Amino acid sequence: MKLMKNQGKTVSFDPNLRPNLWPDKQQMVDCINQLAYICDLFLPGMSEAEVLTGLRTPEKVAEFYLNKGVKMIVIKLGAGGAYYKNANEEGYVKGFVPEKVIDTVGAGDGFAVGVISGLLEGKSTMETVTRGNAIGALQVMAPGDMDGMPSRKELQDFIESQNKILNVE
Repeated sequence: MKLMKNQGKTVSFDPNLRPNLWPDKQQMVDCINQLAYICDLFLPGMSEAEVLTGLRTPEKVAEFYLNKGVKMIVIKLGAGGAYYKNANEEGYVKGFVPEKVIDTVGAGDGFAVGVISGLLEGKSTMETVTRGNAIGALQVMAPGDMDGMPSRKELQDFIESQNKILNVE
């Protein structure tokens, strides 16, 4: 991560905590946070963020990491959507309702794909987080960790259909 940062690259990090792989919780928290402080884009789930900071609201967690040097944080809130914050903006983005949850494996990875690809395409933060939420929802409707990844058309159709259901413009 430091090598990439020193080369002027953008670094994203989804912590994906696995406490059983660590000798103890504090060592995990310290190590993961040291990595988080280096990154530009941090993508924890709210339960992970609570473990890492002891803080219980997305706003407080975001402030904590921004004060440590993270440029943008997007906190996954499951079916509740996501919360994002950077130096210039913050907000909540509603989640999408999957027709049927088949397998939750890969939902966080799908979310990260949506956010990162949206940023790479120059979309607004709201659009990127919306894309992340949509891909995460699509991912849980398929078995396995990659089977729910949509084509661009499938993604757009899903977002449009969900917006009609939710009466969102």
